Amino acid sequence: MADKRKYVIPGDVVTTGPFRPEQNTVLDGNKIVSTTIGISEIYDDSVRVIPLTGKYIPKINDLVIGKVNSHTSLSWELDINSCYVGFLPAQDVFGRDFSAHADELATKLRTGDLVAARIANFDRTRDPLVSISDRDLGKIDSGVLMEISPSKVPRLIGKKGSMIQMIEEATDAAITIGQNGWVVVSCESPEGLLKAKKAIQMVNEQAHVANLTDQVKEMLDKKGES
Repeated sequence: MADKRKYVIPGDVVTTGPFRPEQNTVLDGNKIVSTTIGISEIYDDSVRVIPLTGKYIPKINDLVIGKVNSHTSLSWELDINSCYVGFLPAQDVFGRDFSAHADELATKLRTGDLVAARIANFDRTRDPLVSISDRDLGKIDSGVLMEISPSKVPRLIGKKGSMIQMIEEATDAAITIGQNGWVVVSCESPEGLLKAKKAIQMVNEQAHVANLTDQVKEMLDKKGES
């Protein structure tokens, strides 16, 4: 069957016909209906919905950090902390003169490499295309990868970038934040790196706290502590 995976919300009809409802689905007449927000999967004679709680849903133009999982002769497959997989076309990296026969993708990006990219195309019915053609995008050569909830990213950035700017200035760290909840922290000072990581973790765990900015600033201002 075509279109085996799609985005659904509670009440959406996943499919009809002689299928067995499994995880997060119910049978309504001859319709199989989703009971949660997630990605539906039809396999063999069964239907299920994989819940999206805590996972990143791509949006066009979002900056994301991806990890190379594998590649074909035409593109890299990136883990973007989502139920979707990001696809980075080889032509985006090699340029217009890319040749699937002459160019070896592993010379540019290998499994496990981190990449800063933007979501170039996405419509929830298929995995997104990502691009590194903009300035400051591409392979990330150094830094420590952290993970926070994608819903906490706006809090980490702060109003007009205030929170992340405060953390960077206090620790001399360079911090790249993906809308998908992956964050890369680079810092020459071990103490600065530890403090930056601690500040990011504080935001992730205490995003609901009203005076969070003051608490983070107080922690950053303490000398010799991390």
